[in-house]
Amino acid sequence: MFSQRIEWHTTPNALGELLARKKDAGRPLLDLTQSNPTRVGLEYDSEAILTALARPGALVYEPDPRGRPQALEAIAAYYHGLGCPLGADQIFLTASTSEAYGFLFKLLADAGDEVLIPTPGYPLLAYLARFEGVRAVSYPTRYDETNGWAIDLEVLEALVTPRTRAVLAVSPNNPTGAYLKPAELAVLDDLCARRDLALVVDEVFADYAGPQAPPQRLGTVAGRTRCLTFVLNGFSKLVALPQVKLGWIAVTGQATKVRAAGQRLEALLDFYLSVASPVQHAVEPLLAGRHAVQRQIVARLDANERWLRQQAAQTAHCHVLRREGGWYAVMEIRDALGDEARVLGLLERHNTLVHPGFFYDFQREGFVVLSLLPPPGIFQAGAAHLLA
Repeated sequence: MFSQRIEWHTTPNALGELLARKKDAGRPLLDLTQSNPTRVGLEYDSEAILTALARPGALVYEPDPRGRPQALEAIAAYYHGLGCPLGADQIFLTASTSEAYGFLFKLLADAGDEVLIPTPGYPLLAYLARFEGVRAVSYPTRYDETNGWAIDLEVLEALVTPRTRAVLAVSPNNPTGAYLKPAELAVLDDLCARRDLALVVDEVFADYAGPQAPPQRLGTVAGRTRCLTFVLNGFSKLVALPQVKLGWIAVTGQATKVRAAGQRLEALLDFYLSVASPVQHAVEPLLAGRHAVQRQIVARLDANERWLRQQAAQTAHCHVLRREGGWYAVMEIRDALGDEARVLGLLERHNTLVHPGFFYDFQREGFVVLSLLPPPGIFQAGAAHLLA
């Protein structure tokens, strides 16, 4: 009697079962998967945030499928600061980036159509596509120590079929941290324009460049393409407030297609009206206050990565891959231990939680993914167990 779209949920994995037993037993964990910024000891301007969310105008319900005009203007100003003259009429508010993906799959694809997603990559994308009856087809990114991660553009184009509707990119990628390069964007733009595909670029981590970020990295792809392009972002990472629930879609590209997409997207959003009034009234002050918490996060990410690299350099079998941006480190471990055995052993014996590479569709054994966001004491204690 249930939809096949959620059948994956009925079979728990070994790591999830062990984690549940640890939590039931009340064991304190060294959680190196923690990516919730509100749980890692950052300092927030609580008074300013609560004041922004308590504006009197939030007591009046004024539904607009695109979002409150003043909120859209504030987001457009953010893009102007990145050198992109985006108009407020090109922006559509959603309750989250995940919801934005769902709207775009509804907009672009019929049941059984395909979208191309990067691998290694965040597994959420495939699930979100599945929930809309859309098939996610993975395209590979390759790594070398000199240049870092790059899209295999030849393979990507070979994967396009008559049922392909969109190419998805994440910049910087989760978990590899690779920014979309100008040369890659040029090829994707040409491919999508020639094959009448949409380009969807998730930029939720774009403000978090690391020490190895390339000089030519793109702060945003908005306004840089001629194909129909949807750029996603939101408050979960940008202002480190996932609980206020705000994301958006910026639509750019060839003007006629932008208008057609905007009309359809507005009609679709009108059926949901999911963005709460308080956060719409708070957009301008919350965006204005983002820099203080971003500085803390960047300092935390860089410090934890620097420590990890120093410690890994003292081992013969551990290597930290290049990170251009984002909140995660990918570590390659050259030994005979399988990834599942490694993460289960760490959790069982040392109460340390890390993610195995296969969670993100790494194509072979020997990778783990660590969040760089935990407090240094927790991060160093957990990573020391891993390195040992």
